[in-house]
Amino acid sequence: MIYQGVIHRYGHLLDLPTHSKTISLLEGNTPLIPMPRLGRELACELCVKFEGLNPTGSFKDRGMTAAISEAVGRGAETVICASTGNTAASAAAYAARAGLRAIVLIPEGKVAIGKLAGAVAYGAEVIQVQGSFDDALSLVVEITQKTPIALVNSINPFRIEGQKTAAFEICDDLSGAPDLLCLPVGNAGNITSYWTGFKQYQKGLPQVLGVQAAGAAPLVLGHAVEKPETIATAIRIGRPARGEQALEAAQESNGKIIAVSDEEILSAQKVLAGEGIWVEPASAAGLAGLIAETGKGRRPERVEGSLDAKGKRVVLVCTGHGLKDPAIVTESFESPKVIPATYDALVSVIS
Repeated sequence: MIYQGVIHRYGHLLDLPTHSKTISLLEGNTPLIPMPRLGRELACELCVKFEGLNPTGSFKDRGMTAAISEAVGRGAETVICASTGNTAASAAAYAARAGLRAIVLIPEGKVAIGKLAGAVAYGAEVIQVQGSFDDALSLVVEITQKTPIALVNSINPFRIEGQKTAAFEICDDLSGAPDLLCLPVGNAGNITSYWTGFKQYQKGLPQVLGVQAAGAAPLVLGHAVEKPETIATAIRIGRPARGEQALEAAQESNGKIIAVSDEEILSAQKVLAGEGIWVEPASAAGLAGLIAETGKGRRPERVEGSLDAKGKRVVLVCTGHGLKDPAIVTESFESPKVIPATYDALVSVIS
């Protein structure tokens, strides 16, 4: 049977209203890529769930198909979201697919060009807010409470319904849940979705390792971060909308939420690229956290309470493609050598 998207495949397991009208770009069905070489280095059986291969290049498409389908079904004509980039691109694409108007609010000067380009290309009206993502989200909530505009951020419960399908897919591919799931945490909708999905699917429960950037780690610090700063723009959020659910997921799974430095994130991004998987910086946070927990990276001594991955089946969730934030690579890129168009010149330069 031809694949038709996550609602078609898993709709019977999703709590969507009967009025929903499916709007799909055939999201989901992303690969679970074995990582044998890196797994050996970390002494575990390692796979990457590469969500960067969704239609707009990030995991957000799973939730957006559900949120837009519900909005269309109840007659909404305009959708709005606050975004650090990935939600903006996804909302814009699915709104375009449905023929809706899309408005996206982004923090001024804080969104990677690859993500902003996506929102613009799909026809969204992009507005910059003089403030943080959290300020933008507050505005979005207020306007949707006072007008018929539909909110499609992850505080929309239908976003969680769509995103939990990634947990179903992992279980289907592995014939059960992994022992350990590692993923980045920003607004905390994704970690909430995965845990919800694993619990519902009843094919086993993994420990969950949620990873925040040290400059935007409210769940680790125990308080909001008023001015979050990190190279990992997708998780540069100081007041996670689903922070409580994220902490519950970590606790219920006997897992944890930790913070890693930007240096550790960029190092993990390079490691993944060395395995043929290019992700945006935030997507490498899960691997950075796993490396830190196993004592294989810049923290050679495992601290008390570290999660044990040795010999276990581990899944890293990589949430967005590297093309979402290419400047991270190109800013440090040296111009390629220029040679005459001769065989001898080529041999000389590669010898």
